[in-house]
Amino acid sequence: MEGEASAKEGPALVTVRAALLSAIAIFGLAAAIHIVRYVLLLINRTTLLPPLVAGAALWLGVLLSLAAIVSVILTAAVMAWWLITRRAAVYAHLGQDDPRPAWALWAGCLVPIVNLVWAPVYVIELAHAEQSQARLRGPIAAWWIAWVLSTAVSIFGIATSFTTKPQGIADNTVTVVIAYLLGAAVLVLLWQVFNAFVRKPVERPLHRWVMVGQAEPSPDQPGPVESETPPAVEPDQREPAA
Repeated sequence: MEGEASAKEGPALVTVRAALLSAIAIFGLAAAIHIVRYVLLLINRTTLLPPLVAGAALWLGVLLSLAAIVSVILTAAVMAWWLITRRAAVYAHLGQDDPRPAWALWAGCLVPIVNLVWAPVYVIELAHAEQSQARLRGPIAAWWIAWVLSTAVSIFGIATSFTTKPQGIADNTVTVVIAYLLGAAVLVLLWQVFNAFVRKPVERPLHRWVMVGQAEPSPDQPGPVESETPPAVEPDQREPAA
């Protein structure tokens, strides 16, 4: 079937889950190292930190931040790939073509800020095509709201990261911690949305009720045999025989 072929072209479920789990773990580690950096900033106000400790905290934060960026890009690409192939399989199962071209789906899922609007729309369309919008409305809404909030906090953190004042650096570190925790929450919610979709196969069984009428006799089947001998009737106006 065309729907099955399209589904097989997408990423394996284990690949999608591995990408999501890796990104969640990296975001959690990044939040943890920035919490350590904030504690070191507080200690450094009264006590001079050893250069090795200060340098290790700084570079670990930088490396984990870069790893978080890479993991977000890879996860977004894998999820977009899965979404496009899932949509193709669902619409093919319905005997239709995806109403949106592949390039629009890729752009709507991968272009920053643009994907904040269009990626959830594509997911909602998929839920409607699968007739599971009632079950998925809550998880999709929670993921979308958390994503918008996480993006807003991340933009604020980037905008305030150029300060050189100690208090400004400390405040920015707190903002970054919140941004990473929100990012991890977004990924967890996305995991739930993904699992809600894959829990139900594309080719779900159809239940049809068939009205069964009374069977009509076949033309070849003989009907009821009538007796050829009429009942005995006495002739009119005659006396019965003695």
